[in-house]
Amino acid sequence: MTSASLQPPAGPARRTLMAAAGGAGLAAALTACGAGDGSSDKVNPGSGGSGGSAQGSGSPAGGGAALAKTSDIPEGGGKIYKDQGVVVTQPTAGTYKAFSSKCTHQGCAVGSVAGGAIVCPCHNSHFSVEDGSVKQGPATRPLPPAKITVSGEEITLG
Repeated sequence: MTSASLQPPAGPARRTLMAAAGGAGLAAALTACGAGDGSSDKVNPGSGGSGGSAQGSGSPAGGGAALAKTSDIPEGGGKIYKDQGVVVTQPTAGTYKAFSSKCTHQGCAVGSVAGGAIVCPCHNSHFSVEDGSVKQGPATRPLPPAKITVSGEEITLG
């Protein structure tokens, strides 16, 4: 009689593969609230400060490429710049503010600016166009301000 030795097949065990697949699914579920395109991570790192009127607020950082024209930003509203990770608002005529476009609730990218509010589409948090404060939760922290410079008709980050 021949004795055949039973050896496990080469490669990872089925249990290892199933655990890895489950972990990948969990990671995807935990990040599902993010923008998905990475754009919300690109907020200007020097975005501290009050986010006040940007007129005459210093020199632009990183070369100062134009972000927008002042005429692009509606009074009482704003515009989202996904690639730069910011939302620029004009709460009152001639006053421009900028905030991170990343919701402070779970990191989704905000999706619109309407009715004096910056709105996150994931869980319907609303933030003020004036100061980024929470107008409606579930978010509990304001949007962090971003630094912009307004020079004539041009708005730049920095």
